[in-house]
Amino acid sequence: MARAKKRAGGRPVEPPVAETLVLPPRREKIEQVVRQRTRSLVVVLDRIEDPFNMAAVLRTSEALGLQEVHVVEHPEFRFRPNERVTQGCDKWLDVHLWETFAQAREALIGRGFELWVSAARPAATSLWTLGFSGKRALVFGNERTGVSEEALAGADGTFWIPMRGFTRSLNVSAAVAATLGRAMAWRAEHLEDEGALSPEEAEALRGRFHALSVKQRGRIWRKGG
Repeated sequence: MARAKKRAGGRPVEPPVAETLVLPPRREKIEQVVRQRTRSLVVVLDRIEDPFNMAAVLRTSEALGLQEVHVVEHPEFRFRPNERVTQGCDKWLDVHLWETFAQAREALIGRGFELWVSAARPAATSLWTLGFSGKRALVFGNERTGVSEEALAGADGTFWIPMRGFTRSLNVSAAVAATLGRAMAWRAEHLEDEGALSPEEAEALRGRFHALSVKQRGRIWRKGG
């Protein structure tokens, strides 16, 4: 366990608050990110297999302002995103791992989310006509077999991405990118507050991002005596 350094008089000295070590341009960037961050739109990955796809989804989700990604793990493939693709973006995210879709669904439903599954079905709603107000969890399936029957049975709705070429399907990471691009554009056009974090959530993220922006603050404190 780390111990606080002591002055000559024996009184403990705490490491400096991370925010005091963050330069103004970085603090401004953190404020901008927190203002636009959302927990009311999340991605759910249903048993995907490829580490590059895992990483690409995390990177896209973080870049477009999502704070949470939920992962229903594949029984044969651990969720281990390729680090060369993530480029460290996962440290800014909350990634929740679930053993079954039922567990993920129960947690999200309990928080007031609707679950919409990406699946080309006759009754599916076009992505272009889908609204993104309220709490939405967007579910994307396995690279080879798509979403599970369990996910389809537990969904509040299904949607499909319109295709205008000869190609009839997209890689899962491309499908997530296309869907989130549309979702965030819709929210920017229709919602006054795109992020809608509570003050408590915003403050918690702000403190976390400050700390993550100063990796060596403990070492700096020790060097300063």
